[in-house]
Amino acid sequence: MNAIWKQRPEGGGRAAIWMIRQISRHGGRRLGRLLLYPITLYFLLRRAPERRASREFLTVALGRPATLPDIARHIHTFASTILDRVFLLSGQLDRFDIRTTGLDAVHAQMDRGQGVLLLGSHLGSFDAMRVLATRRPNAKIRVVLDKAHSRAMQELLDALNPELAANIIDAGMSGPSIVLAIRDACEQGSVVALLVDRAQAHEPTVNVPFLGRPARFPTSPWLIAAMLKLPVVLAFSLYLGGNRYHLHFEVFSEGLVVERHNRSARIAECVQGYVRVLERYARMAPYNWFNFFDFWRTDHATDEPRPAAAPPRTAGDDPARGAG
Repeated sequence: MNAIWKQRPEGGGRAAIWMIRQISRHGGRRLGRLLLYPITLYFLLRRAPERRASREFLTVALGRPATLPDIARHIHTFASTILDRVFLLSGQLDRFDIRTTGLDAVHAQMDRGQGVLLLGSHLGSFDAMRVLATRRPNAKIRVVLDKAHSRAMQELLDALNPELAANIIDAGMSGPSIVLAIRDACEQGSVVALLVDRAQAHEPTVNVPFLGRPARFPTSPWLIAAMLKLPVVLAFSLYLGGNRYHLHFEVFSEGLVVERHNRSARIAECVQGYVRVLERYARMAPYNWFNFFDFWRTDHATDEPRPAAAPPRTAGDDPARGAG
């Protein structure tokens, strides 16, 4: 997979986020949800590349040809999570029915006091992970975010959750600087969250089967985890409709150990293990898949893992870019 997701214009950007904020502030979530239907219709009619990407993914994930109602449901699911982002980031979690599976295992890793890497994806709403702050008030959560690339998201964070915004780890820094920032955060016992399903052009990747078709996945996050010997927890926050979310946590490793002589093979095994879990949840909740681009495109990437040569994908990457 290459960086084609960055080449597509944002599905709304600042204007859309401003509009959603105003609707949410003055009209509430109920009015906002009513407006999602015309918004869904607009994007269904106007964003042909994302419509084609949705059809392709759903056809593979559902095991049957995707229909226009399927695509509309896909877009509406995405729009629903964007609307909910305003309430989740502002701490209004009492509006939602958020259930968790595996959270005790996350707490067990946090109790070790060495920090945890929380690896997510563009499957579901990573914003719902804010529930960690309510279940464990003393937890420090640091999000890896490319501030320059995600200015609209950064502005939203600044407005709705200044504390979270102040704790951003800027993925626009050099690779070594990112690694040092993650190390420092974890030494303070923080949970560091980032997304690991998208790769930049020319970023180190491995080619792994995903839903039966080869796709490129970045290796940098796994190299960082191995270098720092951090516990790795996989997180999936699935939107179930209405005000319902289900957060799934799975401990992937209590500390990766990678020997130099078989580093490439071991990192590839880690990515393969992650993709198998991602695949399982993608089949469980296909309409939560928010990569609205040709995910299986495999050009413009390299199979040579390099420690921190490229920054990992970020938990703050706006999924609206290349989404429709």
